[in-house]
Amino acid sequence: MFDIGWSELLVIAAVAIIFVGPKDLPRMMRTIGRYVTKVRSMAREFQSSFEDLARETELEELRKEVTGLRDAATAPLKKFQQEIDKPVKMGGGGAGAAAAAAASEARAAEIAAGEPPEAGEISPEMQEALREAEAVEAFGVSDPERDDK
Repeated sequence: MFDIGWSELLVIAAVAIIFVGPKDLPRMMRTIGRYVTKVRSMAREFQSSFEDLARETELEELRKEVTGLRDAATAPLKKFQQEIDKPVKMGGGGAGAAAAAAASEARAAEIAAGEPPEAGEISPEMQEALREAEAVEAFGVSDPERDDK
């Protein structure tokens, strides 16, 4: 650390014996040893506090990174959940969709006018669609026919 060789140590020891004297030399060496121990302890504590600060900073950065990755990973799932939570539309499209929409509007108009539809007016396909819609609402599944896939 200080690049002190054996010859320099011998000179320092000779000067210490001359100025301090052989009687007080052990007491002086003990005092110097205690001060060196205190300085090393303070340096170790200082270094460990800086290492703790660096670790804490790294942990905070890692937490932010993990949170960002988690948000990025769950964003498509949240979007998918929102799509699933949208109300299920019956009649999905195609050539029969316009007719089914017109029939459901006519039935809705009858219900609004106070005339409930008769049990015989609901077709078996419509009853099946109603059961599927109820199953979707009950279990939160988007398509009951695709559950096995």
